[in-house]
Amino acid sequence: MIKIELPKPDLVIYQREQKLKEGDVPITPYHGFIDFHKITREKGGIFFFYNKANELLFVGKARKIRQRIKKHFEDNVSPMKTHRDEIYKIEVYEIEDPMEREIYETYAINTLRAKYNIDKVFY
Repeated sequence: MIKIELPKPDLVIYQREQKLKEGDVPITPYHGFIDFHKITREKGGIFFFYNKANELLFVGKARKIRQRIKKHFEDNVSPMKTHRDEIYKIEVYEIEDPMEREIYETYAINTLRAKYNIDKVFY
Protein backbone atom coordinates (compact mmCIF):
# COMPACT_ATOMS: atom_id res chain seq x y z
CA MET A 1 0.00 0.00 0.00
CA ILE A 2 1.20 3.49 -0.81
CA LYS A 3 1.21 5.92 2.11
CA ILE A 4 0.55 9.55 1.21
CA GLU A 5 0.55 12.37 3.74
CA LEU A 6 -1.02 15.68 2.81
CA PRO A 7 1.15 18.64 3.79
CA LYS A 8 -0.08 21.33 6.15
CA PRO A 9 -1.84 24.21 4.35
CA ASP A 10 0.30 27.23 3.52
CA LEU A 11 -2.70 29.54 3.90
CA VAL A 12 -6.24 29.28 5.28
CA ILE A 13 -8.73 32.07 4.68
CA TYR A 14 -12.28 32.41 5.97
CA GLN A 15 -15.28 34.31 4.74
CA ARG A 16 -15.49 37.28 7.08
CA GLU A 17 -16.19 40.98 7.32
CA GLN A 18 -13.49 43.56 7.85
CA LYS A 19 -13.53 45.30 11.22
CA LEU A 20 -12.25 48.76 10.41
CA LYS A 21 -10.07 50.63 12.85
CA GLU A 22 -9.20 54.28 12.49
CA GLY A 23 -6.86 54.74 9.55
CA ASP A 24 -7.65 51.35 7.96
CA VAL A 25 -8.37 51.21 4.27
CA PRO A 26 -11.55 49.26 3.47
CA ILE A 27 -10.99 46.02 1.55
CA THR A 28 -13.59 45.14 -1.05
CA PRO A 29 -14.69 41.57 -0.28
CA TYR A 30 -14.40 38.96 -3.01
CA HIS A 31 -17.44 36.70 -2.52
CA GLY A 32 -17.19 37.39 1.21
CA PHE A 33 -13.42 36.83 1.46
CA ILE A 34 -11.33 39.86 2.42
CA ASP A 35 -8.04 37.92 2.59
CA PHE A 36 -8.18 36.73 -1.02
CA HIS A 37 -5.15 38.91 -1.85
CA LYS A 38 -3.00 36.67 0.38
CA ILE A 39 -3.33 33.73 -2.04
CA THR A 40 -0.25 33.46 -4.23
CA ARG A 41 -0.55 34.63 -7.83
CA GLU A 42 2.56 32.93 -9.18
CA LYS A 43 2.76 29.52 -7.53
CA GLY A 44 0.98 26.29 -8.27
CA GLY A 45 -0.72 24.02 -5.81
CA ILE A 46 -3.95 22.52 -4.61
CA PHE A 47 -6.88 24.09 -2.78
CA PHE A 48 -9.75 22.82 -0.64
CA PHE A 49 -13.16 24.48 -0.27
CA TYR A 50 -15.04 23.87 2.99
CA ASN A 51 -18.47 24.90 4.29
CA LYS A 52 -19.26 26.28 7.77
CA ALA A 53 -19.65 22.75 9.14
CA ASN A 54 -16.04 22.05 7.99
CA GLU A 55 -17.31 19.57 5.39
CA LEU A 56 -14.98 19.26 2.39
CA LEU A 57 -16.84 20.51 -0.66
CA PHE A 58 -14.24 20.52 -3.42
CA VAL A 59 -10.56 19.85 -4.11
CA GLY A 60 -8.78 21.46 -7.06
CA LYS A 61 -5.31 22.00 -8.45
CA ALA A 62 -3.73 24.73 -10.55
CA ARG A 63 -0.51 26.09 -11.98
CA LYS A 64 -1.53 29.49 -10.59
CA ILE A 65 -3.75 29.04 -7.56
CA ARG A 66 -5.41 32.45 -7.16
CA GLN A 67 -6.55 32.63 -10.78
CA ARG A 68 -7.99 29.11 -10.62
CA ILE A 69 -9.90 29.75 -7.40
CA LYS A 70 -11.32 32.96 -8.93
CA LYS A 71 -12.57 30.94 -11.91
CA HIS A 72 -14.60 28.74 -9.55
CA PHE A 73 -16.40 31.87 -8.32
CA GLU A 74 -16.92 33.30 -11.82
CA ASP A 75 -17.19 30.40 -14.30
CA ASN A 76 -20.46 28.91 -15.47
CA VAL A 77 -18.86 25.51 -16.05
CA SER A 78 -17.35 25.06 -12.58
CA PRO A 79 -18.79 22.13 -10.59
CA MET A 80 -19.12 24.70 -7.78
CA LYS A 81 -21.33 27.10 -9.79
CA THR A 82 -24.49 26.27 -7.83
CA HIS A 83 -22.67 25.82 -4.51
CA ARG A 84 -20.55 29.01 -4.29
CA ASP A 85 -22.58 30.36 -1.40
CA GLU A 86 -21.60 27.31 0.68
CA ILE A 87 -17.87 28.09 0.59
CA TYR A 88 -16.77 29.42 3.96
CA LYS A 89 -13.12 28.36 4.19
CA ILE A 90 -10.36 27.94 1.61
CA GLU A 91 -7.16 26.02 2.32
CA VAL A 92 -4.24 26.63 -0.03
CA TYR A 93 -1.26 24.29 -0.43
CA GLU A 94 1.64 25.56 -2.52
CA ILE A 95 2.99 22.60 -4.52
CA GLU A 96 5.16 23.43 -7.49
CA ASP A 97 5.63 19.96 -8.99
CA PRO A 98 2.72 19.12 -11.37
CA MET A 99 2.96 15.37 -10.67
CA GLU A 100 2.76 15.95 -6.91
CA ARG A 101 -0.27 18.24 -7.40
CA GLU A 102 -2.01 15.53 -9.40
CA ILE A 103 -1.28 12.85 -6.78
CA TYR A 104 -2.35 15.00 -3.82
CA GLU A 105 -5.53 16.15 -5.58
CA THR A 106 -6.63 12.61 -6.51
CA TYR A 107 -5.69 11.29 -3.07
CA ALA A 108 -7.60 14.07 -1.25
CA ILE A 109 -10.72 13.70 -3.42
CA ASN A 110 -10.94 9.98 -2.70
CA THR A 111 -9.79 9.69 0.91
CA LEU A 112 -11.49 12.83 2.21
CA ARG A 113 -14.50 12.30 -0.09
CA ALA A 114 -14.94 15.79 -1.46
CA LYS A 115 -18.67 16.37 -1.90
CA TYR A 116 -18.74 18.11 -5.31
CA ASN A 117 -15.78 16.59 -7.14
CA ILE A 118 -17.09 14.55 -10.03
CA ASP A 119 -13.83 13.66 -11.79
CA LYS A 120 -11.13 11.39 -10.38
CA VAL A 121 -13.57 9.68 -8.02
CA PHE A 122 -12.72 6.02 -7.41
CA TYR A 123 -14.92 5.16 -4.42
